Amino acid sequence: MNAKRVVLLDSEAVQALRDPAHRKHQRVLDEMDFAFKRAARTQRIHVAVPATVRVEAGWDRTAAAWAFANRFPIADIPLGPKHADFAAGIRKRTGVSVGDAHLGSAIQNAEAERVTVLTSDPADVRRVAEGKRVEVVTL
Repeated sequence: MNAKRVVLLDSEAVQALRDPAHRKHQRVLDEMDFAFKRAARTQRIHVAVPATVRVEAGWDRTAAAWAFANRFPIADIPLGPKHADFAAGIRKRTGVSVGDAHLGSAIQNAEAERVTVLTSDPADVRRVAEGKRVEVVTL
């Protein structure tokens, strides 16, 4: 993930993206639109979701219900050995969910100047960031 800025989605951001009736749907769309417009202009922006967060949110990329969300170039962050070990440590120290621990690993291992997280739970994001600078966009 080599970008100038990384935008990560938490579980509720993913769920809101899928469902136009979700009360936070438009907010997520606005943030995504902003990110992709900036990416189109010179600034490298990478939008991603940790795989465990995607699972937690129920995002099955093969299901018709997720066709709208699949239109966005949102990459998966796999739970490989590096992220798994890092996430396990975060989970042990903080007691957060597996998805939040994986999100924390993605934050802490991001190779970017700026990390932004779209979330409904800013306290958990700050907890899993464990001191790493992160811009939290509360939905």
